[in-house]
Amino acid sequence: MTSERTRRWKLALGDDDMDGLGERDQRLSRALSALYETEGRKGRGGLGASSPKVSRWLGDIREFFPTPVVQIIQKDAFERLNLKALMLEPEFLETLEADVHLVADLISLRGAMPEKTMETARMVVNKVVDDLMKRLQSKTVERLTGAVNRSQRTHRPRHADIDWPRTIRANLRHYQQDFKTVVPETLIGFARKTRTRADLDHVMLCVDQSGSMASSVVYSSIFAAVMASIPVLSTKLVCFDTAIVDLTEDLSDPVKVLFGVQLGGGTDINAALAYCETKIDRPGKTHLVLVTDLYEGGDSASMLARVAALKQSGVNVIVLLALSDDGRPSYDVRHAGAIAAMDCPVFACTPDQFPDLMATALTKQDIGQWASANGIELVRGV
Repeated sequence: MTSERTRRWKLALGDDDMDGLGERDQRLSRALSALYETEGRKGRGGLGASSPKVSRWLGDIREFFPTPVVQIIQKDAFERLNLKALMLEPEFLETLEADVHLVADLISLRGAMPEKTMETARMVVNKVVDDLMKRLQSKTVERLTGAVNRSQRTHRPRHADIDWPRTIRANLRHYQQDFKTVVPETLIGFARKTRTRADLDHVMLCVDQSGSMASSVVYSSIFAAVMASIPVLSTKLVCFDTAIVDLTEDLSDPVKVLFGVQLGGGTDINAALAYCETKIDRPGKTHLVLVTDLYEGGDSASMLARVAALKQSGVNVIVLLALSDDGRPSYDVRHAGAIAAMDCPVFACTPDQFPDLMATALTKQDIGQWASANGIELVRGV
């Protein structure tokens, strides 16, 4: 009988001698060896280019591991074994575990997809978008609507509109010891005036769609679609590489937005910012969220000067080095430090943190303090 310790070592090392392992453990070992067998050792056949064989392998992986691990192994398979060609087959595509990375792969491959596969790809993308909307929409709408409403105060509120925490704080000096209560001489409430476009806060997401930013593009598109549905905000989405595409008119359909993105290519941040400048008519009410790793392929000096000019004009410039769950991003340290020195927050953000970030920005609170309170490390100015 193989001890548990020996069993684990055999599975971890992919030992050719599988004596003592049960049938299920042998299947598990073969499934991992097909992908992670080191060069120079006798292989067990690998995955090859057969769609049925890969589909069976994915079925085994899905049986042995939870979904998050399946997604990691699946991503490794695409990178190590060049399986992306198989994604052009709808039968194979249906077997994949749908996640943000798969959506990014589908977007990058869409130009090579036959029509029969494109329909399946749209179904997969739609499923991921629906899942992300369920996860992110409620919190985003609640936090941002509340943030905007609370930034509009009135001292003659109706009873239902009284902001009691602020009212109590404003009247503490009127505390009556005999009655153990506060007499609210001044009422503070949430305004309910009709807001014109000039009154709205404007949020512009300017997103780098070069290949390294793939998952950030997916999340940025989802958040832009959510924010566009909030009446108290005016939202724009601009994606760029060396070309610029304004997807603002498509924000009512997140799937259409994603299929309008062109992942890959170079990066011209300066040109993208120049375009955004033409769309800003109320700098003091505009929040420009630049999502990029700051590896500029265009004119770096002009890019930095343009950021400085936007900041000087009153635009709230925020640079997100990544908007994803992928961990610490790679970025241009020199450019990040130069922009941070302009008093613009520069950092990486997860999707779960983004609604609170935008609420902090809309209420004109200190983003640096918010980041520090949430364990987020900001780039220091140089």
